[in-house]
Parts: sequence; C-alpha cells; structure tokens
Amino acid sequence: MKPTREDFPIVYTMTTRWNDNDHYGHMNNATYFEYIDTAVNGWLIERTGADIRELAAIGIVASTGCDYYAEIGFPATIEVGLATTRIGTSSITYQLGVFRAGDPKLRALARFVHVYVDADTRRPVPIPDGIRAAVESLPKLEG
Repeated sequence: MKPTREDFPIVYTMTTRWNDNDHYGHMNNATYFEYIDTAVNGWLIERTGADIRELAAIGIVASTGCDYYAEIGFPATIEVGLATTRIGTSSITYQLGVFRAGDPKLRALARFVHVYVDADTRRPVPIPDGIRAAVESLPKLEG
C-alpha cells in the first residue's frame, strides 16, 4: 500500500526550477533524484546543525529508486516528506514522498540508502551519533 501525505509529517520544502521541465512539459524523472538528495542532506544539516560534509564519517549514496505517480513541473513548490524504513549500524534507508505543496496527492515515492564511511578511507563505519539521533526522530514506515 502506498503511503499517504499523513505518513510524512516531516518535510523539506523546495521550489522547482525552470530547467527541471523536459520536452514533455513535466519534471524530468532524473531530476527527482536531485531533489531527494537535497532534501535528505538539507534536512540533516538543519536538524543536526553540523556541516555534514566535514564530519569524520560521511553518508554516501549506495542505492536509490523511485516510483512515479503524477506529474510535477515548473513552477511549483514541492514538499519532500522524510521517513525511514531501516536504521542499521552503518546505513540508513529513507523513504521519501514527493508532493506538490498544499496537495495530498503522492507524486513520487523514493527509496534512498546512505552508507556511512570514514571520510578518508571510505570504509564503512557506524552512523555518527548526531546523525543517528536526527534520523531516529523521523517516522518509521514499513519497507
């Protein structure tokens, strides 16, 4: 069953850009990945107050996927709802709902996996405490 807008009480809000539209007049499917990446990392920066790029352990994207249900285009304000489906020792699996602001209709549903690695060696390490505390505040949905 698809999640609903109510399943995503925590959102990161952005506006679409002129160049997001493709030849067919809607936001290109690859653009959704830019928005979900921005939503996760932007929310982490806001929530933790840390420059996550400068931590000893950094989150790298190991896997993504997206299902599309309805179009969005320019101009629009979008809300990316954040939730998790799994928080492991070194990885976090997010589930992200993409909505047009003010509209409960799910436009896209994405999966995004961060694996935390040592910033120098790129070997997996435990999720930093501040990151873990932040993501544990997100709703947990069935995966």
